[in-house]
Amino acid sequence: MTAPEGGPLLRVEELHAAYGPVAALRGLDLTVGQGELVCLIGANGAGKTSTLRAISGLLPAARGRILFDGRPIHAAEPAEILEAGIAHCPEGRRVFPYLTVQENLEMGAYVRRDRHAVAEDLERVCTHFPILAERRRQMAGTLSGGEQQMLAIARALMARPRLILFDEPSLGLAPTLVETTFEIIADIRRRGTTVLMVEQNAYGALRMADRGYVMETGRIVLAGPARALLDDDHVRRAYLGG
Repeated sequence: MTAPEGGPLLRVEELHAAYGPVAALRGLDLTVGQGELVCLIGANGAGKTSTLRAISGLLPAARGRILFDGRPIHAAEPAEILEAGIAHCPEGRRVFPYLTVQENLEMGAYVRRDRHAVAEDLERVCTHFPILAERRRQMAGTLSGGEQQMLAIARALMARPRLILFDEPSLGLAPTLVETTFEIIADIRRRGTTVLMVEQNAYGALRMADRGYVMETGRIVLAGPARALLDDDHVRRAYLGG
């Protein structure tokens, strides 16, 4: 499997991880180049979420390596990984329901020490997500599902990450909001942030991605340019409805 031209920002090598006796990742290899949008598709239980959890330090690596910008992070704590430049936007949004929108956004910057720049970024994301500016004093738990997804994305951006991990960003959203969410993620990439995205909507993910990986039972079974995967017979049968 060749790395993207110019060398990868993220490299995962022979990664193994488990939940107790249950293996989740079985020798995983993948790369994400600087500025790329890479998607990870597969059936439920294939190991996609576990991959993102391992990269962000939430699932310990049993064997193998994770390198970010050439530096090993597989033994680092989640806060150290966030500080290094990797933000994780988890499945189910996971906002803090009893904090306000603004307090949720401020939590996204908790590892930062540049308080003046944090205040500037807070205003910037509220400009980028006008609905959050309108709701900034509202409890996050009272927002709609789509508004909570916007908040989760904006909170991740508050860390000023170089790489964002998105886990099922369209899950549970109405079709119109799915398209809006994909447009926001594409715009984040256009502005220079690298993206690794797990997504149940395989067609939508591959349509916007540069490259894709297909996971089955904790392993990568297929990889290539996103457009080539859209035309692959196995991918079409298994993940694109024929």
